[in-house]
Amino acid sequence: MQKNITNIAKGIGISLLISFLLLIIFATILTYTEVSESIINPVIIVITAISILIGSSMGNIKIKKNGLLNGALIGGIYIIIIYLISSILNWEFGLKIQSIIMIVIGMIFGILGGVIGVNKK
Repeated sequence: MQKNITNIAKGIGISLLISFLLLIIFATILTYTEVSESIINPVIIVITAISILIGSSMGNIKIKKNGLLNGALIGGIYIIIIYLISSILNWEFGLKIQSIIMIVIGMIFGILGGVIGVNKK
């Protein structure tokens, strides 16, 4: 049980770190190029999905079972953390359609990463 919690926390941490790095790269691209700001939301969704997929996969490599559940936990907790940080920074607590889409994407890519991680040799 302790090992699972540690690996789930590791997966969440990896996901957050990857998101942070990719968002800094994206912000730099937005700042120094003529890229349209209309792509911000799709890019954030892609960055979130990639981050959760990688973090969930890496967090589940050593667990070797319950990839679906552990992956969903990693994706769900990641989304909750990001949502809370975003809500605190924006002073706007509300569940909008974009929030629901992010929750679903987080869970799906968490589950997918969990399955990949458990089955990785």
